[in-house]
Amino acid sequence: MTVVGSQREVHEQPVPPSVPGDPRERCAKAAALLERDRPQEAIEAIGQANGVADWGYRLLSLAFERLGRDAEAVAAAEEAVRTAPGSWAARLRLGAALRRVPGRGWEAAAQADRAVGYAPEEPDPHVLAGDLALLRGEHREAEASYRAALRLADDHPLARVNLGLALLRWRPPRGHHDPAWPIDPRETGRARDAVEAWSRQVRVLLAVALAVAALLAFRTGLARTAGAWGVAVLAGVPAITFRRGREVRLWRYVPRMLVRDPWLGVSVSAATLAVVAYVAAIATLPPVLAPSGTAWPVLAGFVLLNGAALPFLRVPARAWRGRPVRALAEFAAVPRDRTARRNVGAVLWILTVRAWSALVALLVVAALGGPWFALAAPAVPLALALARPKGTAAYCSDLALAADRLLVVTRHLLTLASVALAAVAAMTLLGLPAVTGGWAWSACAVPLAVPAGALAVRAARARDDGGHEVPGPWCAALAMREGRGTRPPGDTRAPVALDGGVRRALARSRGVVLAFADREGPRTLAAEVVGADGELRLAAPAEAWEAVGRDPRVAVFVTDPVERRFWAEVRGVAVGDAETGVLRITPKRVLVPHHGRYRDRRRRHRHGVTRTR
Repeated sequence: MTVVGSQREVHEQPVPPSVPGDPRERCAKAAALLERDRPQEAIEAIGQANGVADWGYRLLSLAFERLGRDAEAVAAAEEAVRTAPGSWAARLRLGAALRRVPGRGWEAAAQADRAVGYAPEEPDPHVLAGDLALLRGEHREAEASYRAALRLADDHPLARVNLGLALLRWRPPRGHHDPAWPIDPRETGRARDAVEAWSRQVRVLLAVALAVAALLAFRTGLARTAGAWGVAVLAGVPAITFRRGREVRLWRYVPRMLVRDPWLGVSVSAATLAVVAYVAAIATLPPVLAPSGTAWPVLAGFVLLNGAALPFLRVPARAWRGRPVRALAEFAAVPRDRTARRNVGAVLWILTVRAWSALVALLVVAALGGPWFALAAPAVPLALALARPKGTAAYCSDLALAADRLLVVTRHLLTLASVALAAVAAMTLLGLPAVTGGWAWSACAVPLAVPAGALAVRAARARDDGGHEVPGPWCAALAMREGRGTRPPGDTRAPVALDGGVRRALARSRGVVLAFADREGPRTLAAEVVGADGELRLAAPAEAWEAVGRDPRVAVFVTDPVERRFWAEVRGVAVGDAETGVLRITPKRVLVPHHGRYRDRRRRHRHGVTRTR
């Protein structure tokens, strides 16, 4: 939108004062009750406040949402949009309400995009767009939205915390579920649990059965008996499959769930391969343990150890996702926020897992014949220390370390392990006889096993559902920020009103000037006022309709033909109403010259004085 003319001495029109008992007064009271988290009283306070157009419906929607009445929240938000289609706050409220309804995630995203287009200068629409992108797993889009919000409001806690999650490539606890699916997330959650239980039970059954078969074959020499036992146990696989398959029900969503949740797909693939490897191992079961050159030990190792290897690989793989150092700085920037403090603790654990896995990798490489690599081990705890946030943000990180003794102990153990690894590497390169054997590298695994135990203890306390207060060593232990904190929600903001002077000017004027952005730049056209109450309704040419379809932000200039010294500018959002054939303009700002007089404006300008309210 382009503003024509100088606005050096204009001020935004104040909202007219409310009188006791009028609809605006009831809505203001309801907004105050919602701020104190008293939604039921807010609903009672609004009553039949139909005279406030979309404001009352927005407040009702938020109250219903906080009471868990999602269907009513959506209905009230849709009524707010119908009443004021150009209101960015109404679009924001509808998007937030639709977000909680299964299968309407894309509709929520469309409303959030409209809110951004109507009010790009407001941070809350950008935040909602970022939240929806984050829940869909579109981390780059979410990061861009949060950064746009922070450019407008650097102190926005929700944008700051959720930006950290986007940097970490965080997935919600129900990462297998797509918000666009028209089913309840709890239904897909039960299906996922059934699939995961099938995978786990099959792998455990086969591992135990193969261990028993190997014991019979190698200890007693009864290879045929062991083979018959192994074949008989295979009947348990269809039984488990049938039982768990009855619990899935949503089979058409299972392939897409496996794509959205890669570790669920890995678990299912491991169970399927375990069945194949088990059949091959039973078919080739030797009466005694064959030499290492045969394939049987490989098959048996996969069946016996894949259940333990998957969790061992899962935690480091998740820890190496995203950019935790930058995310830590974002979380630590809001130390008073409870969610941010919890996320700081989780990120410190994630960085600790990274350090531990790096030391394990160096140990493996050094044991295979490259001791030079182990000399870099002390750089791992050094990098861990350098990841500490700088400036005032370091305070939050220090608090998290002080409150988690297990984390501090684990970090000290990693430091000792790195020093031991570097010392053994140095002595090996110097050719000292005491460490020429491979036992020295095996001994270095001991100080690394203790931190692994500490990580396992913390992982057992911080379950993978992300619902516990104890931060764990993976991204699922992180929490998404909800609400606006001390900032009032944008969707509860009072609508901009037109006072008596502006309404009189619109009623008396035979025409107004409509300013909008065309393909070739800013344009102005004469338009006719059809009506003005909570919004403006103009009869405008077809070219204006085409322009507002691309950019709905417009400005309306009006002068009073009776009081010729009065003029006003109404900035708002225009939406075409096909039924009535008019443009409906929802005001965002109303500006008039100071005191509404040209003479006063020129006199003050001559003396270099500008007074605004």
